[in-house]
Amino acid sequence: MKKFGFYLFLFSLQGIFAQEIDKDLLRVKQRLDSVESFTASIELDVDISFINMPKKYAEISYQKGERIQFESEDFVMVPKRGLDFSFSNLFKYTFITVDRGVEMRNGETYKALNIIPTDKRADFSIAMLLLDTVNNRIAASEINTKKEGTYQLSLFYENKRTPLPEQVEVAFEVERLKIPLSYMGKDVEVDKKSMKKEDIKKGKIYLNIDDYQIDYIN
Repeated sequence: MKKFGFYLFLFSLQGIFAQEIDKDLLRVKQRLDSVESFTASIELDVDISFINMPKKYAEISYQKGERIQFESEDFVMVPKRGLDFSFSNLFKYTFITVDRGVEMRNGETYKALNIIPTDKRADFSIAMLLLDTVNNRIAASEINTKKEGTYQLSLFYENKRTPLPEQVEVAFEVERLKIPLSYMGKDVEVDKKSMKKEDIKKGKIYLNIDDYQIDYIN
């Protein structure tokens, strides 16, 4: 009887790992994979209780297979893990998908999907995506990382021809927020006492993105 139960368990595992990746997600991934590289300008604003920072401006660049890079003359803003709206790291290793039905946001209907990595090298434990199946784009995500907390992204698009957003809202919850205080600029005030008192650091980061220069794979 024990052997039967064990073999049944193995059969169930094989069924899970042999399942096909969601076809709508594959179409979204195909659009993202078509981007070889891009550069753009961003305007960045934050809503974090222990940080007082005016709007900042930076240049971003992306090369296929790598995370988005941020460059600015007077600041380095983290957490960068949550700002990577290329989602390249999400699909880096093997995973399975679980259909969670549909979800309404801002009067629009999206397909809800869980991504669960099957490779231990993945740096997240589970992710939730809301897919715009009409335009084959990601409308929102919630990524639970193994070491860097939880990040929620809301993405807004103006140009239907590209898979890249013009606005991104990032909400994060982390235990250890690694902020390079000496690189944030002279006009930034950080309340270190308040920051240390908060066991879970929460906040929002707002990105406005323009001047995209996108290179697609031929």
